[in-house]
Amino acid sequence: MASLLARASRGVARRHRPAAAPRRSMATVDVTIREALNMAMDEEMETDESIFVMGEEVAQYQGAYKVTKGLFQKYGERRVIDTPITEMGFAGIATGAAYKDLKPICEFMTFNFAMQAIDQIVNSAAKQAYMTNGDFGCPIVFRGPNGAAAGVAAQHSQCFAAWFSQCPGLKVVAPYDAEDAKGLLKAAIRDPNPVVFLENELLYGASFPLSDAAQSKDFVLPLGKAHVAKEGTDVTFVTFSKMVGTCLDAAAKLEADHGISAEVVNLRTLRPLDRDAVIDSVKKTNRLVAVEEGWPQCGITSEICAIVMESEAFDYLDAPVERVTGADVPMAYAIPLEKMSLPQVDDIVAAALRTNDRKMYGVA
Repeated sequence: MASLLARASRGVARRHRPAAAPRRSMATVDVTIREALNMAMDEEMETDESIFVMGEEVAQYQGAYKVTKGLFQKYGERRVIDTPITEMGFAGIATGAAYKDLKPICEFMTFNFAMQAIDQIVNSAAKQAYMTNGDFGCPIVFRGPNGAAAGVAAQHSQCFAAWFSQCPGLKVVAPYDAEDAKGLLKAAIRDPNPVVFLENELLYGASFPLSDAAQSKDFVLPLGKAHVAKEGTDVTFVTFSKMVGTCLDAAAKLEADHGISAEVVNLRTLRPLDRDAVIDSVKKTNRLVAVEEGWPQCGITSEICAIVMESEAFDYLDAPVERVTGADVPMAYAIPLEKMSLPQVDDIVAAALRTNDRKMYGVA
């Protein structure tokens, strides 16, 4: 393991285009999420020699999901490092490297396996700046797929967004489309603090429009700022990651079948969370449906509801808030049961209809 640190210091796609996401310009190109992530790392590594990538199969195999494709060939073994199957070990090495002026990108093959490294992430990386009075930072990115994939059962299908979002000292990011993936990852790599970057395995091969501006090497999205993916007037959907697409599909169905206009807020960053974007949207639509694929207890949707209830947005609510979450059970292996455990378009539509029919305090 020490030799790895020494080396570091030396040196078939599914198309997914919701109706609510129009092409932005004549120069727009379609880019998959894995390509957008790869572009972000390549551009940053090209301009900053202190950045390196480490993780299982990231180098010669070019990534378990081909996100690091071509980086080993371009930057060599000192900056793209294959590790043994020991998350605690290589996450600790990456954290130590970040203490010494390097900028590691630490890839977990899945965030389910990051539980092996939770002490390094939460007790070492997250607390370093605080416990040294700001004398030592920890510019590290922990990235990889988070949440359910497809038929991989309970130990590989968990969403840890709420876990990491609760921890002071961490920034937590969850991109949805190609522009999110590229712009937010570049921002995460440049940030002087540890960032947990939660991708979605099912979106890696999905294609999204990448605008002319987003194709620039200077394109960076700010952390802590949400994005209104679709404007609406009657109900607000607040969500993140893959559920943004599900909410966009639900919004399209609501409008077509019921004439209800839904606004979709893509959080992008879960810590720090853009409270103003949530509050402003609820004050506009007067109704809220919070959506996530994670478990309901102490989840991101719980925090969204609390923000609305504790802020001036409460006085603007015309109906009680609604939550749509994953089922409160370990994930089943069987595909039909897995589908029943995750939010679907019809679940979100039903929640929107309930909040549209209900009134605060029973007053019409």
